[in-house]
Amino acid sequence: MATSQVLAFVSAFVRDEPYFATIFLALGVLSTARLFYQTLSVLAQTFVLPGISLKRFGAKKGAWAVVTGATDGIGKEFALQLAKAGFNVFIVARNQVLLEETAEEIKSKYGVLTATHSINFATADEGAYDAFTKALWDKDIGVLVNNVGKSHNMPAYLIDTPKDEIKDIVAINVNATLRVTYAVIPRMILSKRGLILNIGSFAGAVPSPMLATYSGTKAFLSTFSAALGEELKRDNIIVEHVNTYFVVSKLSKIRKASMLIPKPNAFVRSVLGKVGLPCGAAYSGRPNTSTPFWSHALLDYAMTLINSPKLFISYTHGLHRDIRKRALNKIARESKYE
Repeated sequence: MATSQVLAFVSAFVRDEPYFATIFLALGVLSTARLFYQTLSVLAQTFVLPGISLKRFGAKKGAWAVVTGATDGIGKEFALQLAKAGFNVFIVARNQVLLEETAEEIKSKYGVLTATHSINFATADEGAYDAFTKALWDKDIGVLVNNVGKSHNMPAYLIDTPKDEIKDIVAINVNATLRVTYAVIPRMILSKRGLILNIGSFAGAVPSPMLATYSGTKAFLSTFSAALGEELKRDNIIVEHVNTYFVVSKLSKIRKASMLIPKPNAFVRSVLGKVGLPCGAAYSGRPNTSTPFWSHALLDYAMTLINSPKLFISYTHGLHRDIRKRALNKIARESKYE
């Protein structure tokens, strides 16, 4: 049908069916108004509105913050900034030497109490988790940051992924989050307040070919956080899945910051400053999810508006194929000089 015929049909329909035309016009106005309101809300949450004060969770009142994966990158920055905010910090990682160095740095900078606990989440058994739980028994815990995580050494199809790598990713990203949270929440329920931050990834929102195991474990965090958040609402405990694009860290293997890739200090500052606000995840249909860093928030919201999962999956697949090719070429070049 030619354009002129379409216009003639619409004109006749509007003339002959004014009520339907009014309804369609109203729906169009409502859709436009809704989009405007959504966009304004996302911008206000991301750039203007403050999050819930950390004092609600016991800052400067003797409460403790528990941070896993706390000796480097994002985890260490959480420990530092929570100590600066007035929490005593209980830091958890595998390397006891680095734990002690980090604890000493925190004490010298902020003068708060510190405690350390060494655990290898990849191999932790019941005895290891029992020891972790006992180490927390006398702590008034206000904040838990489930930060520890593991990704693949390089993008690879599932059939080419080492079984030990798959096992470690699931043990660290899923089981450790479950067991650490299980150990902490009784203390929060007792005090009727708390904040649980589960550090997620865009790979959990967009299925990521060649990182299938990692992507699946990060998708688990979104569902787990929404379910647990509803359970703990009655105890005044906030559970937040922090949706995260790339951040400069060992995990991401990115060393240079950019507009889309912040350094850990800027990223953590945005997370702690926007507690309780979904920001870029406001209209994504993911309860208890927040995308607080400003450029990540805008990207998340744009992806929600585009609403084309197949497009994002295909793009990610191509990106990971290219990353794997470059990684294998680098290994081949280095092997020539050994």
